[in-house]
Amino acid sequence: MKKFLKISGICILSIFGLLFIVYLFLPKGPRDPMEFQDPYHTDRSSVIGKDFMVATGTPWATRAAVEILERGGNAYDAAFAALLALNVTFGHAASFPGVAPILLHDAKSGQVSSYIGAGTAPSAATVEYFRSKGYKHIPKFNPLAQLLPASPDVMIEIMKKRGTMGFADISAAAIQIATNGFPVHSQMMRDMDLSLAKRAGLTWLMPYNSRVYFGGQWWRPLHHKDKLTLPDLAKTLTALRDAEQKVRSSGGSREAGLDAVREYFYRGPLADAIVKMHEEQKGLITKEDLAKYRGGWEKPLSGKFREYTIFSNRTWNQGAVVPIALQILEGVDLKSMKHNSPAYIHAVVQAIELCMADREAFFGDPAFVDVPVEGLLDARYADDRRKMMTPNRAFDRTPEQGDPFQYQRRKASTGASSFTGTIAHNAEESEISFGRDTSYIAVVDREGNAVSLTPSDFPESPMVPGTGMTLGTRMIQFYLDEKHPDGLMPGKRPRITPNPGMVFKNGTFFMAYGTPGGDSQTQAMIQFFLNLVVFGMDVQDAIRAPRFISENWPDSFAPHRYSPGTLRLEKALFDSCARALQEMGYTVHALQDRDNKVGAVCAVTRSFPDGTLTGGADPRDESWAEGR
Repeated sequence: MKKFLKISGICILSIFGLLFIVYLFLPKGPRDPMEFQDPYHTDRSSVIGKDFMVATGTPWATRAAVEILERGGNAYDAAFAALLALNVTFGHAASFPGVAPILLHDAKSGQVSSYIGAGTAPSAATVEYFRSKGYKHIPKFNPLAQLLPASPDVMIEIMKKRGTMGFADISAAAIQIATNGFPVHSQMMRDMDLSLAKRAGLTWLMPYNSRVYFGGQWWRPLHHKDKLTLPDLAKTLTALRDAEQKVRSSGGSREAGLDAVREYFYRGPLADAIVKMHEEQKGLITKEDLAKYRGGWEKPLSGKFREYTIFSNRTWNQGAVVPIALQILEGVDLKSMKHNSPAYIHAVVQAIELCMADREAFFGDPAFVDVPVEGLLDARYADDRRKMMTPNRAFDRTPEQGDPFQYQRRKASTGASSFTGTIAHNAEESEISFGRDTSYIAVVDREGNAVSLTPSDFPESPMVPGTGMTLGTRMIQFYLDEKHPDGLMPGKRPRITPNPGMVFKNGTFFMAYGTPGGDSQTQAMIQFFLNLVVFGMDVQDAIRAPRFISENWPDSFAPHRYSPGTLRLEKALFDSCARALQEMGYTVHALQDRDNKVGAVCAVTRSFPDGTLTGGADPRDESWAEGR
């Protein structure tokens, strides 16, 4: 027996030794480097224009939108050209066909609209199903994490109602980039910087994902400025274009051509490909689920801060935290505290934490949850919540939820407890994980139409083989608890984190803005808004200013980890404020300067009375602003 074990050990060591020698000789360097002026972490000034302005998550997406506007397209045409280009050049963070929450301003009517940009849970997705499989949370790296896709529905519905061009026009740049390639940029390098072991694990778990991003050579890391092509995604977008062109060439209208694109996706060959993957890998999405899927128009939520009106989508995402928190802060003399002083940070953090407590207690898909939005956005409720703030003393846990029901004309159902997360530990996670998800698009056109769009979804679940499509993992934002406002039910939308923002000043459009960043999104947007409005900063300076984020509530993503009393500050703030904040009771951690864990804001503002447009893009990311 000992002899057998000894021989077996020698054989195993020999095999590993041989594999190591083979690995040494495998190609690991760049394939085909491209010239590229990478904007990541580079200083830039605000961009000024008179006709139109665009700010998006990558230079290619910005350029795609600008080209559409130069050809006479409007903000809606340009926004979706940018979205598709972003799906290519930032597809690991904002995929086709992921979530696409959106706010729209129509210049003729002066109205702001919201369109629902998050997919629903499949009809077979129940708490009982997941519990019967032994899951405490919805799993990543699995088709079970996938919502029904939303962005094609968003795109086609809005293009039909408000666009002027066809799918062939808005997809041209994306198809060209996906076919000819683009350079791997710095943010992609950070997000996809997987170790050899994790690349091997990705290949074993999700081989098609590995082939898309590592070209079938999992041992070979990505290299900065190396060319990346996405031929399968190019074929998918081309097939959608051709479905439209077939209708148009036979005399069909622009709207009929767009309907053909939707049909090809939700009922045709792409639906077949999605369903085939789910059948083979024991997922839940069916052909009937896809055929029935629709988003929908809705009235946005809004709150007030001085002469400003702040708009958000409804509570299928977290965006309403922004106006609710700003209404609390309107009653605080922030300017006297001085910008980014310990007292200022403490006040802003406490307002945000009070709102996040209410987010956890009340926010959910309004088609399933009776959310007390009237009470939450009532100025008297803001007064009540402000009284809960504790000067010079941190909340050591998520504060108690409020009682917005007393300000409702119609009573809503009781919310769930805020404390549903598990205490987080600082140990390094061993699972495969991409750096971060989500991007952003802001467009304002010559007529004053505006779009604010926060697309997302990333390849931590199986991509659809042969299509280049990522359906994402947004199901993991549900709780496996039907009594929770964000609890899973068939056909329900999770309370997703991506949330676009829009602001009016004295009843007139003032700004479209947003950011990536999970639970830090609303925090970055609030800080940027205050920098601009309270402290009078230039747009780019307001974006560049150091930021802080709280983690004093359950994380939106399963397993909903929770870090009581924790603050993270960019290094400049940590050096100047950490000690004072620790004395208030915070647990404080330092981030590197320009760390996109605190978001990466893009914005387009319009000044009064001359209508000058100003664009800003965050150097914490690949973001870029351009206008005319």
